[in-house]
Amino acid sequence: MQYRRMRNSGFTLLELLVVLLIIALLAGYVGPKLFGEVGKAKIKTAASQMKSLADALDHYRLDVGHYPTTEQGLTALNTKPNDEPKWQGPYLTKDVPNDPWDRPYVYRRPGENGHDFDLISYGADGKPGGTDEDADISYFQ
Repeated sequence: MQYRRMRNSGFTLLELLVVLLIIALLAGYVGPKLFGEVGKAKIKTAASQMKSLADALDHYRLDVGHYPTTEQGLTALNTKPNDEPKWQGPYLTKDVPNDPWDRPYVYRRPGENGHDFDLISYGADGKPGGTDEDADISYFQ
């Protein structure tokens, strides 16, 4: 019976380090570009959600005759206010969503500058003003 010596197979430490270096370089190049796109996607998501909320607010106005007050807020789209006999909602299929940064949208009626209402997300920083991802996203009618 003849025994064969099996050669140990595997990677050397140097080969593993080279592969890790290549992965780190790729992540350093691709990562920032990818995270920049995430911020842009959140801004587009906020704009899309606000358009859907505005459409629901328009349906509310058609039924009731006016937009919800600031005090009633966006919850009036899903929960009948006590003083609205013409309410025929709910006007949204789900609960009122938070903005992509998980904060509630700001709803004001009447809106500023003569608008019927304002819908606002304060962006990534959650504060009025700002630039880039921190900039406010507004929808007014």
